[in-house]
This record gives sequence, C-alpha cells and structure tokens, in this order.
Amino acid sequence: MARSIKGSISIEGEEVAVSNPDKLLWPEAGITKLVYLQKLAELSPYLLRYCRNRLLTTIRYPGGIHGKFFYQKNAPEPLPPFVRTAVHESIRYVVLDNLPTLLWLGNLAAIEFHPSLHYIGDELPCEWMIDLDPSLEEEPRIMEAVSYVGEILTSLGLSSVPKTSGATGVQIIVPIQYGVTFDELRLIGHFVARYVTEKYPRLFTIERLKKDRGDKIYFDYLQHYGGKTLAAPYTPRARQAASVSTPLTWEEVRRSPSPSDYHLLNIGARLKERGDLLAAVPPQSVEMILRHLQQPAGKR
Repeated sequence: MARSIKGSISIEGEEVAVSNPDKLLWPEAGITKLVYLQKLAELSPYLLRYCRNRLLTTIRYPGGIHGKFFYQKNAPEPLPPFVRTAVHESIRYVVLDNLPTLLWLGNLAAIEFHPSLHYIGDELPCEWMIDLDPSLEEEPRIMEAVSYVGEILTSLGLSSVPKTSGATGVQIIVPIQYGVTFDELRLIGHFVARYVTEKYPRLFTIERLKKDRGDKIYFDYLQHYGGKTLAAPYTPRARQAASVSTPLTWEEVRRSPSPSDYHLLNIGARLKERGDLLAAVPPQSVEMILRHLQQPAGKR
C-alpha cells in the first residue's frame, strides 16, 4: 500500500486521504498511523467479514491510545463518496463493507470496531456470543474458565470458537442457523451461566454489579442482545501491546495464552498460516436445546 505525494493512497479505485502519517498511535509498539493503515489492509479480508452489513460503532483515539478517546456512532462529516451509511433509530451509522472505508476510518484514528450483533434492517442475531469478563486486570484463570464453558457447549452438541477480546476478556462464538431470536439465545445463555456458576462457584459469577463480583469472572450472557455491540473478530484494541481480537483453537486455549500475544505486528503471519478459524465452523441448530429449556420444569 503506497503513499502518494499528495498525502493520500489509491485503493480499489478510490483516493483515501492520509493525514499525519508519522503520528504514533501505539507508542510502546512503535506503530504510526501509516503502519496502522498497512496493518488494517492486511486484516481487511477478515475484519470486513464480521462488519459488513452491520451498524458500526467505532472508538477513536486522535492523539493515540494514551490520549482522549470517544465513541462514534453517527457517521463523521464530510463523508467520502465510497462510504455507505444506514440510519437506525435516528442514528446514521457507517457501514464498513470495503477497504477504502476501513482505511478512511483508520486515518480518523478509529482504533476499535464494534459492529451490531444483527444485520441492517433485521432484528435477529447473526451468531451467538458469550462474553467472559474478568474482574481483575490480570486474570491467569481466564483460559481455564473458557475451557470449562467450551466443554459444556460441546456436551450440548455445539461447536464453538473462543476469541480473545484483545483486552482482558474472551468471547466464545457459536455460529447459529438463522431464525433464532436474541431472547431465545438469552435463555440458553442463562442456562449455561447458571450451570457453570454452580459447578465452579469460585471461578464464575453472574453478578451484574462489578463491585459485587470480587475476583470472579463474569459470565455475561446479557451483552449479546439487540442494540448492544461486542468487539469484532480481528479488531485492533487500544492496548499497549496493540493487541487484536483473535479467534483461537481449543488446543491454544489449553496452553493459556495471553490476549497480548496476538497483536498488529504478528497477526498477519498468523492469518496466513491458519486462516479464519471462525469461518471453518458451519452454522448450527439450537432448536433441540430450546425445546428442552422451554418445557415445563417437571417435564425436563
């Protein structure tokens, strides 16, 4: 991806302006804005897949990750002609469906990409996500907790893919067949959450108030709902290591990696070697699980 002398890059037939290319966005990792744009281009075949046709919220860090930041839902003006938008509940969202739009956002120092959990104009979830959120900034048990949840999902006949959030938590993604509602997935999520908190009470909690969780890992089955967002697979994060939200194999989880192990400077090589682990899992039916949970208690 080459820069032109006019301070722009030509990509897919579009001109994308680049300002302050030498601005350090991740000082500790030595990543400037220009390097960031190069890494976004490398990530784009994977990141775009999970943002396309969804409502996008970004987190922008104009001064780099240690400066002030803000969440952006409304599309910033002026909009280049190649940027598509969609209006939802009076908000005009950017639709991240092409590389020029991604690089335009990157030039605006949009570092994190949080798409809606449903497609534009739809109310049904695209996939099911469980969010495991540590109460401690450093939580050595997080991958152990992820393994336990994965085992339970397997016992329910569901294949799943764990992914680092890129921050402290981990999400577990279950590709599902279209047609399930958010409420139905909450019912299954509550069932799994209750099970793990009862089986591993020293590790998990479903307490919503952070001050009441102690050192336990919060099993968040409520965040996966209409109107909410979660960090997209392959989104960068505003952390010192320039970490990237990265899908893992269950074998890797058992080796207890750190989320900071996967970052902008090495994610490209990993993706060339392993590809998109999420794309390898086909959508699955949860109908039998729902049928069981929706029966009267005495008939289960």
